[in-house]
Amino acid sequence: MDKLVISGSPHVHQNTSIPKLMYMVVIAMIPAMLVSFYMFGLGALRVFLISVLSCYLFEYLIQRYLIRGPITINDGSALITGILLAFNVPSSVPWWMMVVGALVAIGMGKMSFGGLGKNPFNPALVGRVFMLISFPVEMTRWPKPIVSREYFSFAGMDDKILDTVTGPTPLGKLQEEGVEGISESSGYADMVLGQMGGSMGEISAIALVIGGLYLLYRRVITWHIPVAYLGSSFALAAILWFADPTQYADPFFHLVTGGLILGVFYMATDYVSSPISAKGQIIFGVGAGVLTIIIRVFGSYPEGVSFAILLMNAATPLINNRFKPKRFGHKPAKAA
Repeated sequence: MDKLVISGSPHVHQNTSIPKLMYMVVIAMIPAMLVSFYMFGLGALRVFLISVLSCYLFEYLIQRYLIRGPITINDGSALITGILLAFNVPSSVPWWMMVVGALVAIGMGKMSFGGLGKNPFNPALVGRVFMLISFPVEMTRWPKPIVSREYFSFAGMDDKILDTVTGPTPLGKLQEEGVEGISESSGYADMVLGQMGGSMGEISAIALVIGGLYLLYRRVITWHIPVAYLGSSFALAAILWFADPTQYADPFFHLVTGGLILGVFYMATDYVSSPISAKGQIIFGVGAGVLTIIIRVFGSYPEGVSFAILLMNAATPLINNRFKPKRFGHKPAKAA
């Protein structure tokens, strides 16, 4: 007679794994990655390689010599952190600065809490905010895209691309010059396609949306955080715009500029640092969207996505405590 074997959860299995999910996220980021390479040239490729290799190296060294646990660099999480960190910086960042950012992202944002699945904050955003606060000049020097294909001939070198010209981002212009400044900048078509200055991974809204839709289609993420984040950002920006269109930008401008779409699909939806219940994810998305617009409009920084997501990461334990998923088989107590 066969014995009944009882084991710990999970009792329901499906054909998925952490590496599989991670590499599907990497696939989703390929369109935005290709756009950044096209717009910023070899500078973008340099930053990506340094960021990814540094994240791999630091995670291996910490696991090998400090934690002394199993080596898990092949699960794809270090790769995603490296790509997202590169997405959040200009293509002109010095190599050593990128290495420091990777060390903070992996060492402080992830491994100091025990590794994947235990970090309360998105590691890439921890690294990015550290770099922004520590190196504000280099982190706000935005190379213009080289899509204009300016060439010159000097000393026998023809068709050399000039990719060192810098300029303000649309959000920077909005903060410095007001609505009049952005009315003279690039049109919405350029903003959607990526022909504007900014961090490497945030410039092309259409490429980011394509990747986000892929993640939704493959059910890597759910609709709750993206819809709540985009909807609350749009709603608050629309209220301000209707109140005074001469002072506040229209809501479509806020959606297609800066790192909002990048944050919505690829960082706010992080499994570890976002709520586990559907209601909790909606609260998380609404909070992040409102904070993003508040920081952009009333704060001293032109961009607010990174700070908004990190603040909501800190609130995730409270949200999880309030909006707990129902236990399987649980029946509510009947009223007396």
